[in-house]
Amino acid sequence: MPATRHIICSAAELPPGTRRIVEIEARSIGIFNLNGQLYALKNVCPHRYAPLCEGPLTGLVTGDQPGTLVLERPGEIVRCPWHGWEFDIRTGRSVFNPNQFRTKTYAACFQNIRSSQIQGCMGTKSSESVETYPVGVEEQHVVVYL
Repeated sequence: MPATRHIICSAAELPPGTRRIVEIEARSIGIFNLNGQLYALKNVCPHRYAPLCEGPLTGLVTGDQPGTLVLERPGEIVRCPWHGWEFDIRTGRSVFNPNQFRTKTYAACFQNIRSSQIQGCMGTKSSESVETYPVGVEEQHVVVYL
């Protein structure tokens, strides 16, 4: 099935460290900009179907010995706002049990298009058939493909 391109916002509205939650074709999707890389997650926690992408962004707390704590990967973990389950934004896998619990992720990429194509972008069919939702910045716009 061909993918449909949806313009979400200008790239300036989604700078590094921010997110945007959008509703596209009855799907809620969270788009995250982590240090200039875009990631898209299904906005549903697999535990109790909470709006996962609305949760706080955190990092991983690690330590090589008791009493020594280090915060790694700040801003790359999203915590479910209802029950605190944590998921890696880059992979969609849970922090506590990555092989059993995950949320759907969608491929993310940067692309360039001519600004003259932006006006007719909504509903434009792509020749690529994908199961994921590629996300990219196209001439200063963030675009999601369904």
